[in-house]
Amino acid sequence: MKLPDFYEADRAAIEAALERLLPSENTQPPSIHRSMRYSVSAGGKRIRPVLCMEAARMFTQNVEAAIHAGCALEFIHTYSLIHDDLPALDNDDLRRGKPTNHKVFGEAIAILAGDALLTLAFQTLAGAPVEPARRARLIAEVAAAAGTVNGMVGGQVADLEAEGKPLNAATLEYIHRSKTAALIRGSIVAGAIAGGAADEDVERLRRFGDNIGWAFQVVDDLLDVEESSAALGKTAGKDQAQKKATYPALYGIEKSRAIAADLEAKAIAELTPYGERAARLRQICEFLVARRS
Repeated sequence: MKLPDFYEADRAAIEAALERLLPSENTQPPSIHRSMRYSVSAGGKRIRPVLCMEAARMFTQNVEAAIHAGCALEFIHTYSLIHDDLPALDNDDLRRGKPTNHKVFGEAIAILAGDALLTLAFQTLAGAPVEPARRARLIAEVAAAAGTVNGMVGGQVADLEAEGKPLNAATLEYIHRSKTAALIRGSIVAGAIAGGAADEDVERLRRFGDNIGWAFQVVDDLLDVEESSAALGKTAGKDQAQKKATYPALYGIEKSRAIAADLEAKAIAELTPYGERAARLRQICEFLVARRS
């Protein structure tokens, strides 16, 4: 399944904004800025910022604030990948088809590049062109999604601590809903807030984001088993080698596919009241579950 036609225009807008927001390679000290740019510019689908833009577009045609929020989320996502790949965590050599950041710049600069991208994310949110109260909500929402309480870092800790241990459904759900779904959910909720959505709409899109983010990680688990490193742009088979807590490990391939499909259906059901206004989010949702990389 290919990305929908509108996606490339959204991605181009995000790429232009990322270029504006990142310090140039020549800005002092250049080593850290080259490292930051290396990982941000390594490719990727820009799923989180595009979801942020399209959630906002359901409520407004002015998506500038959502572009700021989306770029902040992409900076956070990229920092997490840089740190995930370090020897102390997943110890990986390949990301988005290129050598991982620490393989190019060394571990010290890679750690600092991740720190710098996280810091830049909140500087970017602070400059979002919305009134102060909504800007504060954006900052709080993104911080929670990236944090330790049902957020990305909490999920990463649980994932690390679950390696090699007997699997159970509750731990697996917590890991997936925190490690991956939280930042995807945060992207969609941030878009709704940036677009001026009513509280009821924000909460409906929060449920949509939780389900599609969870489904996204179940599909990631499946792809790690079924696809090659070349197709994925990262080392395939790492989950099994490291005895990670994954859906295929607990449920097998077919049941994992059924779980992803059920989560997709629940996500799409949350969009029903919006009709054609939610057509783009539905298309992205369908792509994320059908993708092969």
